[in-house]
Amino acid sequence: MYWLMICRHKSGMEEQREQHRDAHRQHVATGGGGIAKVLIGSALTEDDAESPLGNFGILEAPTREAAQAFAENDPFARAGLVEAIEITALSSRFQAQRIDPMTA
Repeated sequence: MYWLMICRHKSGMEEQREQHRDAHRQHVATGGGGIAKVLIGSALTEDDAESPLGNFGILEAPTREAAQAFAENDPFARAGLVEAIEITALSSRFQAQRIDPMTA
């Protein structure tokens, strides 16, 4: 199944975010050690396209619990940066093949 993951970050945590960015990227690249596959994702920002609000991803995972585990085990979440995690199922008609695979 495909899932939309939205992670809202606490404000004022930019320094901590930078400290954990490389570990976060590794988590995404490995699907959290195989928990989920990230088809596409990015940072969420204020309208200035700079001030961080969080991150999102479209995940391929067998269950909601697996998608949730991926989000909760992200280094950003483990470091206390994440205020809220939202996992929403995407339609069975979701056309994942239209997304180019993520590259490093």
